[in-house]
Amino acid sequence: MAEVRGTEESAVPGAAEDRAAEKAPADEPAGGRAGRRSGGGGRAGGGGAEPERIHNRIAVLRAERGVSRRRLADALGVHYQTVGYLERGEYNPSLHLALRIARYFEVPVEVVFSTEPFPRIGD
Repeated sequence: MAEVRGTEESAVPGAAEDRAAEKAPADEPAGGRAGRRSGGGGRAGGGGAEPERIHNRIAVLRAERGVSRRRLADALGVHYQTVGYLERGEYNPSLHLALRIARYFEVPVEVVFSTEPFPRIGD
């Protein structure tokens, strides 16, 4: 289900998902609009308060299970770059996408996501 995206689309986080949301079924996430980027970026004229950062263990879970970003993205129906944005905390998932990620890894959602940083494994 991987789609070929132009470089212009891939340069803007969430742009591809926003366009996909326009033609996506009702149960498809609308690109996580409520939790846009947390790095102060965003679109011009956006105004408003910065969204709270959502911490996640997606990269850890992927590594433990030997799952590539592309394989996870295909299973979730999102672009593989979205997985990278999520892992780096540059993009907060919609509730629907967060639940689908947890279901994919067969763990409760709070194992994958938290509003507080996760403790480091060696600590």
